[in-house]
Amino acid sequence: MNSRLKWAGSGYPQRALVLFGPQETLSSYGAWYRVIVGGLAVIATLVASHGLWGFVADRSAGSCFRSATGCVHHADDGKSAARVTNGTGPARTICRVESRDNRELAPTTGVGGGTGASMPAVWQSVTTMPWAWLTAGLVASALFAGGVSLFSTDPRHRLWGQAAACGYALAALAVLGWRSRRTRGADVALVMMVCGAILFPLLWLIAHGYGEPEVGVVATSANQLIHDGTPYRSTQALAATTNPNQYNPYLPLMAAFGIPQALLGHGVLTDPRVWFGAVFLATFAAALRVAGARDSVRWALLLTASPVIAFELCVGGTDVPMVAFLCLGFALLWRTRHTAPVAAGVALGIASSMKATAWPALVVAFALLYTRDGPRAAWRFTAVALSVVLVIVGPFAVLKPGALVKNTILFPLGLASVKSQADSPLLGHVLAQTGVLGHTIVVILLIGTGLAIAVSLVVRPPQDVPAATMRLVIGLSAMFVLAPSTRFGYFIYPAALVLWLLVSQAGRQTASQPEPEVLLSG
Repeated sequence: MNSRLKWAGSGYPQRALVLFGPQETLSSYGAWYRVIVGGLAVIATLVASHGLWGFVADRSAGSCFRSATGCVHHADDGKSAARVTNGTGPARTICRVESRDNRELAPTTGVGGGTGASMPAVWQSVTTMPWAWLTAGLVASALFAGGVSLFSTDPRHRLWGQAAACGYALAALAVLGWRSRRTRGADVALVMMVCGAILFPLLWLIAHGYGEPEVGVVATSANQLIHDGTPYRSTQALAATTNPNQYNPYLPLMAAFGIPQALLGHGVLTDPRVWFGAVFLATFAAALRVAGARDSVRWALLLTASPVIAFELCVGGTDVPMVAFLCLGFALLWRTRHTAPVAAGVALGIASSMKATAWPALVVAFALLYTRDGPRAAWRFTAVALSVVLVIVGPFAVLKPGALVKNTILFPLGLASVKSQADSPLLGHVLAQTGVLGHTIVVILLIGTGLAIAVSLVVRPPQDVPAATMRLVIGLSAMFVLAPSTRFGYFIYPAALVLWLLVSQAGRQTASQPEPEVLLSG
């Protein structure tokens, strides 16, 4: 009799039923069968971490089932104590904290208690964040990558989706497997994410010469810079071409990422995407650290290997380093030192020398400094940022202004003879495709949106860095929706800025909060 009860309690009958049901029901769905069953398995693990039998037992009234994590015995007399046992060690009593007006159970660690820290402290590090949230994020990332591999018509995207889905799934299993040793579980998960979502697909794409057209544009512009002294083709050459990849919509500093390949030839370490990723990781980690985030290296690795950055980095990546310098610029604005405007001006000036997309950040930062630190600090910041842009962009604007304007202004706005390949079906692109009238409406909407943001900065200027960051996020999002040449990938700007802000705020709030006191006796 005891052996039968032991066999039933082990969960083998439940496992057989759970396996047989989905297998018979979903096996006809092909590849989706594995995706659905995998998702159900992860959800079941999150909801019932001790299995179905443990899920039922944990909710049985008046029962206490032993497990590896111990159990909590609550007294029935209503007294303010609970006895904790783990089956091997001595019992501990968790005492309530008494006050004049309330009776509150102190935060605890272990079964039956909380996390032992306030919410900001929980989110200060990848290793301390709730494992269920981290696992859910990895599962969502795996499902997104799986969707890319199933539905994308681009073979480069499908390759990334297949590799990344495996990496995210293994990372989720690592978090689940090392729940009791969170540091090891988080580190193993980060390794799985980096390998699956970045290293394997990126190295394979580089080895076989695959990448989005913008990778070739950056490499070609660097080669032209070395041989012709300018990263742009002349207006005469552009007038005779119908190839949109002959245009270079980036500002001169972007060509620096293609110099290794222009000098040393095509290779794993010379591909522009490798340098995009290296600059992003180093700069974004610095931005987190300067802003007050804790565990900045792990957070930087987590975001770099997430679909927000990894997908864009592997197939294209030109926007990735710009995002990092935007975050660094606003992180430096969080400082109250006299040199903060100068350092922020250098960082945002570098971003503005890569692509005109960063220019709205200069306006938002000026409004913040003018309101918070006064006109002198705001103008000092502006002078430094514009000096950086003039030093990098100025020579090309003086030598060949027509080529610079046609490549970096007319072409992105759809006013050149050749249309850009950035054609995601957002509002601006859809309207621009209707003809001259639609394109005119899009340009008017863009100008109107820019004026509205500018008016808001005057009427209600941001008082701190979070407010300024969110104002920039709103402005960039509106610009990407209304631009005649746009891509969904451009939304890594607002996404990365918001994630940087959340992580930084969690670290700054933790630094100002004392640790809770736990009273244990017994």
